[in-house]
Amino acid sequence: MKKFILTIIALALTVSVGAQTLNVNTGNVTYQFPAEQTGEMTFSDGTTLTVMGKEFTLTDIDCITLDDSEVTGNVVTVVYNTSDGARVTVPGNVARYVSAAVSGNHVTVSQLNTEAVSGDEITYQLSGTAADGSLTLDGSYKCTVALAGVTLTNSNGAAININNSKRIQLSAKSGTVNTLTDGSGSQKACIYSKGQLQLQGNGTLNVAGNLKHGIKSASYIVVKNLTLNITSAVSDGISCEEYFWQKSGNITISGTGDDGIQCDLGGTTSTGETTDHEDEDSGSAYLEGGTLNITVTAAAAKGIKCDGDLNITDGTVTVKSTATAVWDSEDAEVKGSTCLSADGNMSVSGGTLTLENSGAGGKAMKTDGMLTVSGSADITATASGLIAYCSSTTNTTIRTASSSSTTERLSDALATSPKAIRADGGITVSGGSIWAKSAYHEGIESKTTLTVTDGYVYAEAKDDAMNSAGDFTVTGGYVFGNSSGNDGLDANGNFYIKGGNVVAVAASQPEVGIDANTEGGKKLYITGGNIVAIGGLERGSSITGGTAKQTTSYTKGAWYGLTNGSEKAFAFKVPSNSSMGSSMVVFTSGTPALSKSVTGSGTGFWNGNGYTSFSGGSSVSLSTYNSGSGGGGGHGPGW
Repeated sequence: MKKFILTIIALALTVSVGAQTLNVNTGNVTYQFPAEQTGEMTFSDGTTLTVMGKEFTLTDIDCITLDDSEVTGNVVTVVYNTSDGARVTVPGNVARYVSAAVSGNHVTVSQLNTEAVSGDEITYQLSGTAADGSLTLDGSYKCTVALAGVTLTNSNGAAININNSKRIQLSAKSGTVNTLTDGSGSQKACIYSKGQLQLQGNGTLNVAGNLKHGIKSASYIVVKNLTLNITSAVSDGISCEEYFWQKSGNITISGTGDDGIQCDLGGTTSTGETTDHEDEDSGSAYLEGGTLNITVTAAAAKGIKCDGDLNITDGTVTVKSTATAVWDSEDAEVKGSTCLSADGNMSVSGGTLTLENSGAGGKAMKTDGMLTVSGSADITATASGLIAYCSSTTNTTIRTASSSSTTERLSDALATSPKAIRADGGITVSGGSIWAKSAYHEGIESKTTLTVTDGYVYAEAKDDAMNSAGDFTVTGGYVFGNSSGNDGLDANGNFYIKGGNVVAVAASQPEVGIDANTEGGKKLYITGGNIVAIGGLERGSSITGGTAKQTTSYTKGAWYGLTNGSEKAFAFKVPSNSSMGSSMVVFTSGTPALSKSVTGSGTGFWNGNGYTSFSGGSSVSLSTYNSGSGGGGGHGPGW
């Protein structure tokens, strides 16, 4: 003991005359104290050494050395090494707040409140490689975990387990590639955070979740700048509560056993969206930029699943699903997969969305609330899977069929149909572009009302191309509904066309291009706009404020141009469906004229099937249209 005391005195004297750094080593942890900051060191009770407020029990100290190494304040470094174990270095200015323990390559750090530290935040920088290692972080104050080229696998737990309930920044440093993998155990994810998790940095982070989720936060998750690859997860790729927010960055998620991204409500009552998301608990997702690529294959999986709303304002979003449907015994219904799903509302005002679902009963977009499309949104949504059904609640084996003609008609609970876009709370389109296609059911379906005031909408389907359970209203924009087996545009309520440009293509009689629920006492009202309806209009339609004419001869696959008096309305390409209505009805507010074999010009839309102007062509002979001779559209195949 006397010898140790003399050593301490000698070190103190040496430090005082100019040595740069005092290193106190306890196992694989080194505490570094810059000479100019150490001040007075104390030795008390013959057992305790105190340096810059950090107390050391003498029996824990392996050695004390002096060197001229530089110390970076506020940065705790963790270097993993499969052969020699992890080494932790703690700078002196935060030493009193940090306690570290190392067992092989498993590092546990406990952090106290650091408000007294200059810079107000501690960074834990990870590098190196460990075939069996981890970081467990306990504490009560915000901090940063910086990934500086680390490859870490934990065979029996999370690779990073953060028990700190405050805001944590997990940052991949620029130019680095970081790979984290978990194994068996009881962890919730490969990366778990009890608090708010901000994923950022200009580097790359690869994550594999071999027990449950890839990344899980018990609070919100924000992503910016980062290149994040979830390469596999037994459950969700990303799971969070309160809200998910992608500001920028590049996210790729695949190999999941459940949803790509799932955002749950944290509590029991939603706050709704708050200013700057302060204290928000909504279960919503916000996509504001960057790229997001998700592939899901698990039965009934969702690309993105929100308890709340899904709001997309910018970025490039690609979601693909090949997942089949399943029987949900708890809800007693068949459930299919969905590329984008929200229990609340869904809003798309910008960005480019490519959504492809080829799974049985799958949908590209589904919301229990209202779908709003506006601004510069560019949406491509396809559903190419078959109808999925069970023959009974006792025989829950999923079967598939293109229509109800192959089996008995079943209740909605026993069947789910592939649809490109479905909204239970209504659809409003006031801008942007939508291209939707469903191979075996509706292309776009609203369970309440459907309204288009602007934008470009193209829907193609075997059933109704566009269907509204309530009123359907068009006042502006460009709308094309192309059905090969039912009505082009269908309303189970009243149908109002007050403006805009409309093309509707139906199968042969009794289907019609534009249908209203005459059987229910509803009606098609046309008071404006420029309209082309192959298969005609619902019988008994009210046509005012313009003129309707028709031709019983048209050519499949040909380009036509519609003119209102001397004003060119638009050009469109006639589909080549095997079943199409026998007549083409046109309407404009003035005198309609139709030209064949035109050349489109101006702005192109409807995925190349329409133009705002045209030139050339030959005149088509038109006769007066009698709205009393229209068909009475049915509701087509399926459920």
